[in-house]
Amino acid sequence: MIEPCSFPLNDKSLKRAALDYGSLSHLTRHDSWETFLKAPERVDGRLLLFTTKGATPFHRFSFEPGDTLLFGNESRGAPEEVHAAAHGRIVIPIRPEARSMNLATTAAMALGEALRQTGGFPEAG
Repeated sequence: MIEPCSFPLNDKSLKRAALDYGSLSHLTRHDSWETFLKAPERVDGRLLLFTTKGATPFHRFSFEPGDTLLFGNESRGAPEEVHAAAHGRIVIPIRPEARSMNLATTAAMALGEALRQTGGFPEAG
């Protein structure tokens, strides 16, 4: 998570959102875009921005291991410095009369496609 976050990011909201899966997740908070870019784990991989201004539909984009998927605010999108730093701008096509999609839905679709392409899903057991 890169601050400032546009929704409540406190223990109560995280527990509600994570349901029974919170213990399986790892959340790193960065207090700014600059802090995120300087983080040690940010050294490798492409920055991919999901945006309504994207050029490539997500189902036609070739994801690679190490890619970092970025999502902006639902109503305002991502700041210009995020657009400028992105190695790719990706769109999830929606009907022309719709403005944008819900952030959680967009992130789930994007992550699912990236994991499918890169073999990142765990094997069914």
